[in-house]
Amino acid sequence: MRIADIQEEIDHELIPHERIMGRIQEVAAEVSRDYKERYPLLVGVLKGAVNVMVAFSQALSIPVEMDFMSLSSYGSGVRSQGEITVRQDLSTDVEGRDVLIVEDIIDSGLTLDWLKRELRRRGAASVEVFALLEKPERREVDVDVKYKGFEVPDVFVVGFGLDYAERFRNLDSIAVLKASVYEGEHA
Repeated sequence: MRIADIQEEIDHELIPHERIMGRIQEVAAEVSRDYKERYPLLVGVLKGAVNVMVAFSQALSIPVEMDFMSLSSYGSGVRSQGEITVRQDLSTDVEGRDVLIVEDIIDSGLTLDWLKRELRRRGAASVEVFALLEKPERREVDVDVKYKGFEVPDVFVVGFGLDYAERFRNLDSIAVLKASVYEGEHA
């Protein structure tokens, strides 16, 4: 099997790196104002949110604590199955904490809705969300997202942490994957 250059499997770039970083800087400035005099806990959902978490946390001008959860609702496919599996839990107690969930993308909203409810159940003082990308056309559950990056159309996007079958996370921009890469699956 030949390993293709990832650029051969990309249809086109949707959001260039400079626009991503610019928007992250804008949102970080807003969050820094909103959380001034507070010590929020940033919660990243692995693996997709790693790139966003790093860039976002470095752009903040306030002290924060970071932790990660690994959740799955996709399995190995391209469509959410709706059932949430916790693969790795937080190591930080959220009771009484201001929590800011950092997400790469909101698709159906099912995972994020579950996570927000779970963090509240665990006693978080507040739970807000920063999502780099949203696909409003795919939303099945209405989830409040206070800090927003970009809305994207209903296409299969990869890069900046987003993957297809664990590939393409290392792209520094958001790109549209060629349908031929995932044909046979329902996007």
